[in-house]
Amino acid sequence: MQRTLLLAKIHNCTITAANLNYVGSITIDRMLMEKAGILPYEQVQVVNNANGERFITYAIPAPENSGAIELNGAAARLGMIGDRLIIMAYGQFTTEELKSYSPTVVIVDEKNCVLEIRYYDDLLSKT
Repeated sequence: MQRTLLLAKIHNCTITAANLNYVGSITIDRMLMEKAGILPYEQVQVVNNANGERFITYAIPAPENSGAIELNGAAARLGMIGDRLIIMAYGQFTTEELKSYSPTVVIVDEKNCVLEIRYYDDLLSKT
């Protein structure tokens, strides 16, 4: 059996652009993707803290250290520049893989600069 758990999260990032005429996805600063462990074109769930919208799309890397968080295509209608988001990627794990499992959480400031990286490696040992 496999279970689906949080793999990576970019927490409290700020939308920097919304491009309705782009062909879908969310564009994320490459450095933030790498720090979180989110791969280019990986499926992500996005939660908008400002309006409660939730959607699933895929991640496209923006230039490293650009601070870019851009909603593209139809997703551009689900947030406005300045809204704060949580971007999450999930993984499927076997019971054996869960023994060494640890999600990565990248916490950023209002300019999408990394404030802290957390590894929740003790969560499963308490369950």
